[in-house]
Amino acid sequence: MSHDVEPPDETISETAFSTLETEKINPATMEIDRQSPLDVAQAINTEDATVAGAVARELPQIARAIEAIAARLRNGGRLIYMGAGTSGRLGALDAVECPPTFNVSPEMVVARIAGGSFALTEASERAEDDAAAGEEDARSLGVSARDALVGITASGRTPYVLGAVAYARMQGALTIGLACNAKTPLAHIVDINIAIVVGPEVISGSTRMKAGTAQKMTLNMLSTGAMILLGKTYGNLMVDLQATNAKLRRRALEIVRQATGSDADAAAELLRATDGEVKTAILVACTGLTPERAREQLAAYGGALRAALEASA
Repeated sequence: MSHDVEPPDETISETAFSTLETEKINPATMEIDRQSPLDVAQAINTEDATVAGAVARELPQIARAIEAIAARLRNGGRLIYMGAGTSGRLGALDAVECPPTFNVSPEMVVARIAGGSFALTEASERAEDDAAAGEEDARSLGVSARDALVGITASGRTPYVLGAVAYARMQGALTIGLACNAKTPLAHIVDINIAIVVGPEVISGSTRMKAGTAQKMTLNMLSTGAMILLGKTYGNLMVDLQATNAKLRRRALEIVRQATGSDADAAAELLRATDGEVKTAILVACTGLTPERAREQLAAYGGALRAALEASA
């Protein structure tokens, strides 16, 4: 695979722009402005229904990325998302959800968006055209060979993302591209390319719609899949959650009940005895170990509850 970066032009040529799937006219919605609200909703829903199939076609690439990301995280690296506009906001959303869901450090999964934090809540369209800013943001993060960097861009040619990916590759990081067009400049410079081709949008070029949905689905798979491989779940139970509010404390209690067969009072006592640590509480209940010994057992197996339980059995 060639790793030459296509220089980001100030403007995309008319021919190149018109061939982007995400910029084409959708024949199914050309009269959408003349339709009833119900017809509009049905048209959007019909187009959205195609997204899962488009994601499914890239599952082998997504699986490769999950395995490679988990390997980097297991060895102390980070998962880094970089994007612009909707793509950048989706990366930030996925990153910020990882600490409460999987009890990982905020530094393990991080995100940067073109234009900085301002662009999370305000449009900052010009920032995406700055390849040097992408490189500088990647440099400021200290991207290294231990890390995995995911460049997110619906078009597959956003200069900010290309700049960030090119820098990460020079540092030896694992580079992953997530785009919604095929045969893009991004595809030529990443180790793993994920091209979710969703076709023309309901509103031509509005990539916050199907493209954004496809990116959100894929990012969910990348982070959740990697965390599963790291032992952050037990079955499909969220055993590493941080119970930082009333809802999550109730969830922690229910998880202990489901995993151990305990009643509510017993589960609550287990959590009190283990300082609210769900995995420790389950291991104590299933093995009879003391909380201290249960923590040692978990540590010996990299925090993987299933492995610790099987070893105790």
